Amino acid sequence: MPNRAEQIFQPQFKFGLGGVPLGNEFNKHTDKEAEATLEAAWALGVRYYDVAPWYGFGLAERRFGHFLHNKNRADYVLSSKVGKLFKASKDNRHADVFPLSDSPNDLIMDYTADGARRSIEDSLQRMGVSHLDIAYVHDLSPDFPYHPNGWEESYEIARKGAFPALTKMREEGIIRAWGVGVNTPFAILKVIEDADPDVCLCARQYSLIDHANAVEQVFPAVRAKNVSLVIGSSLNAGFISGSPRYNYGPENFKISPEAIEKRDRLKATAGRHGVDLRTAALQFSAAASEAVGLVVGARSDAQITEDYNSMQAKIPTEFWEDLRQQNLIHQDAALPLSPIA
Repeated sequence: MPNRAEQIFQPQFKFGLGGVPLGNEFNKHTDKEAEATLEAAWALGVRYYDVAPWYGFGLAERRFGHFLHNKNRADYVLSSKVGKLFKASKDNRHADVFPLSDSPNDLIMDYTADGARRSIEDSLQRMGVSHLDIAYVHDLSPDFPYHPNGWEESYEIARKGAFPALTKMREEGIIRAWGVGVNTPFAILKVIEDADPDVCLCARQYSLIDHANAVEQVFPAVRAKNVSLVIGSSLNAGFISGSPRYNYGPENFKISPEAIEKRDRLKATAGRHGVDLRTAALQFSAAASEAVGLVVGARSDAQITEDYNSMQAKIPTEFWEDLRQQNLIHQDAALPLSPIA
């Protein structure tokens, strides 16, 4: 029997635009540039949008909302996140985290029931929309450096607070589904045992560079619980396509020699087969049967167009066979069969 996420993510909603770049995490972009990116995505037929209060301390949600509030709410799927509230302050410290966002806000971590409801209310007001389709409890991961007393304590607060509150909001129709949105597997494996999530955002954990743990542990676990996944950061924050960073965080410029070597081998193999490596990476991350959707961040109209076109490109079977023979992809990883967008 299909779960809620499978019912939400019909074919036209499987490819989504993520909000990290338009929160000015990596580079400064103007409102006009953001609007052009969103207009291009809509014109291409992109109908899934994933944002978070965290992205630019409210900036990404304001930009997405400025565009989406003029659209018919039934025509697109929208997800955002809870766990962080923001308060405007003249002496705010946004520059410590998002120096390019020009946000007037300070961060308040809050995974309680009241905090989850307040976060969704704030998001709906920032974006000017009536409801969220999906709410993810954000960053319950050891890689997130801003938990006041460690991610385990934040998880326990969320288990007793945000998780049951989101279930109640799902029953009330404020959201249609919920889960966790994380960069590491721990919270996904725990929440499917502790609560009743529908879909989790699995970021940076299922890419051509790093996917073995997802295949061996995360995918079997969510299948057993009938929980779906949305795959994010399939390019490892642009690393696969050549960016001088690997994933997220203040030290993402520190890239392991192993990751660089694997990218070089992937790029060389792609070159031999006449395949664009970014295209292969996007299609690979979308191919898992557990994945109901793929979210890709884009900073410009040109970039979202390239990403969308990558989902339509044909990649020779011989390329995937070559990767598998070189043990560059897990022997049990699903291979792309056809475009998803």
